Amino acid sequence: MRARLVDLLNRGFKHWSLAPAALVFLLLTLYPIVNLVRMSVSTVEFSAGAVHWTYTPLRNVALLLGDTVLAAAVVNTAIFVVIAVALEVALGLALALLVARLDRGKGLARTVMILPILVPAVAIGSMWKLMYNYDFGVFNQALVALHLSPVNWLGSSHVALAAVIAVDVWHWVPFVFLILFAAVEGVPSDLIEAARIDGATPWQITRRVIVPLLKPAIAVAVIFRAILAFKTFDEVFLLTSGGPGTATELVSLHLYKVFFEQIQLGYGARLSRTIIAAIVAFLAVSRRALSLTVAR
Repeated sequence: MRARLVDLLNRGFKHWSLAPAALVFLLLTLYPIVNLVRMSVSTVEFSAGAVHWTYTPLRNVALLLGDTVLAAAVVNTAIFVVIAVALEVALGLALALLVARLDRGKGLARTVMILPILVPAVAIGSMWKLMYNYDFGVFNQALVALHLSPVNWLGSSHVALAAVIAVDVWHWVPFVFLILFAAVEGVPSDLIEAARIDGATPWQITRRVIVPLLKPAIAVAVIFRAILAFKTFDEVFLLTSGGPGTATELVSLHLYKVFFEQIQLGYGARLSRTIIAAIVAFLAVSRRALSLTVAR
């Protein structure tokens, strides 16, 4: 009997040893989800040192439909994600191809490339805010030196979003570079040599041989960066806080303001559920697109 029990424990060791961690993970996942759903159909108010919940599902839906700032935030987020990810993938691919052609110094170039990733977002926001400063920022100093008028980079609704996108591109191009550089290094050298023997130019080799083989890696880089770009918060918060007006208001920043500045917990939860649904839909479409890309 004892031997049978020991044998049973040994055979099921990998399952029951993980059970406590799995249980804790399940509780830490389920409780916030249930609480978020409950909050999204309620009005949560604080009075007399207590929290009062009122079941008002239609009120939160009406707030969602009538939120004019949300419409601007969605448009800004879409523009931000599309332009930032496109630039990051294009620059990351170009840098990966250039570094891969180096005979010496690949390790040094790779090390220098990843430095922006290592800088905390708070430091990046503070550094670029100083660089964008209207009075003494390095960009306006350069414009003045060229006898051009200074630009209000973060205070003009026409250029503020572009300025924020530039910071994100600087920060995350190295991430895309690392993904694509590893893929470029994995391209079989015999294919490149065969194309070179057949008389293909370096541009033709890159376009007809290397880039088609990089499609799966490019698709992965696009999906990863789109997800991270959709959640961008800290850099925008430090640079513009969504201003001027709603020129740089992103969905993540608007959600923060609803929760922590407007103290609308019920509507914030409703907004969170909508954003989660949008992310799930994006992941489903991206997974399908990735499957089609790899299949080709």
